[in-house]
Amino acid sequence: MIGRLSGEISHIDERCVILDVGGVGYKIFLTGDALHTATTGTKATFWTHLAVREDALDLYGFSRKKEKDFFELLIGVSGIGPKSALNILSLVSSDQLASAIRAGSTAHLVKVSGIGRKTAEKIVLELKDKLGAIESVDIRELGAAMSSDMDAIEALKALGYDADDAREALKKVDKNIRDTGAKVKAALKVLA
Repeated sequence: MIGRLSGEISHIDERCVILDVGGVGYKIFLTGDALHTATTGTKATFWTHLAVREDALDLYGFSRKKEKDFFELLIGVSGIGPKSALNILSLVSSDQLASAIRAGSTAHLVKVSGIGRKTAEKIVLELKDKLGAIESVDIRELGAAMSSDMDAIEALKALGYDADDAREALKKVDKNIRDTGAKVKAALKVLA
């Protein structure tokens, strides 16, 4: 099994990179955040998961081991494949997702393409015990913040911006801004 790769990024595609390691180019599927930070010609290290299928061997890469571990928890849920798990982790960070699962929230999961309400509930149910108890997280505050971010992303998409660009802009917005409208305005300034 390939657990970690270090090398130079030789090519970036829509959903993956080619990482040159000792003259061998490995195609590694990444989350949206990891793809946006990747730059051709730079050195990179990814924690990887090798998904073996009858007709393919696919590598999924993550900047942090914690993200890879969470990815492996997600694909352990029946009905969740590697691409769905990667889409979930592209939508929300592993820390936010873990906190939401501990809180029993499915709101963010149903926004992922291909994940319905029942599948989201199954993910929460199966992973809740594996993630342990919530430590010093205000569930209502977390839920409100995630809902506000999702609403802001949807508003920016309605204005013609790409979801990944909207997410990146929101990361640069002051975390003290709670109102969705104010978040959208601040994100538009970043995008301008």
